[in-house]
Amino acid sequence: MITISVITVTWQAADVLQPTLDSVSGQTWEQVEHLIIDGASTDATLQMAEDYQRDAQNNGCGHRVVISSEPDKGLYDAMNKGLSRATGDYVIFLNAGDRLAETTTLEKVAHAAMTAGDGMMPAVIYGYTDLIDSEGRRIGPRHLQPPAKLTWRSFRKGMLVCHQAFYARTDIARDIAYDTRYRYSADVDWCIRVMKEAERRSLPLTRIDSVVALFMEGGQTTEHHRDSLKERFRVMRSHYGLVTTSAMHVWFVFRSLSTKIKRK
Repeated sequence: MITISVITVTWQAADVLQPTLDSVSGQTWEQVEHLIIDGASTDATLQMAEDYQRDAQNNGCGHRVVISSEPDKGLYDAMNKGLSRATGDYVIFLNAGDRLAETTTLEKVAHAAMTAGDGMMPAVIYGYTDLIDSEGRRIGPRHLQPPAKLTWRSFRKGMLVCHQAFYARTDIARDIAYDTRYRYSADVDWCIRVMKEAERRSLPLTRIDSVVALFMEGGQTTEHHRDSLKERFRVMRSHYGLVTTSAMHVWFVFRSLSTKIKRK
């Protein structure tokens, strides 16, 4: 049976955490390990997590909830802690406020892993993402869409697969730490490096043709948009080179302007 490790990083997240916990606890797939990596919150976050853990133990759903609460050195340091503790076959990051799209989402991921061709479990299983607002209302599909055939080179066109829709095999992911020198875009760098390793091992990347994640707009990247864009340029340059990255960013600007004109 395929076990999926869901990692939720929290800090002062009481206002947005419960829907995330509910989306995991409601999954039809029972082989779930939910790691809650908290940065020593002082609000109700830890109490909510402990209540959730107790409910999982009492209702016999098969979900294993593990809680850690201690100071960290930022988001990506906390995510590395989660990776080091994950024991499932696949790992997914679902941060506070984000949700699994349906009660059958993890079942679909597990099925994709078990039915992959050539007897090889995919290095990455990925799907579509819808955006939601702070009230959980669906805004619509994410602008960037995942291609049918994904490789590490695909991200030259931007992060085509949302981080919350990117399930990586844990045996690969655990050996590829998030680069904590980045403050906003270490997730982009990490996904590219995971896919590079998949190519090195000749392992497939498999798309699920349905929405698997609901991503809540906001967060660090949105709040620090300009700094995030500068950092993402550095990430892409490190993988694709200066010329390719510069050319793609000219295209990004043109695409953005075209989108604004169409909306008018």
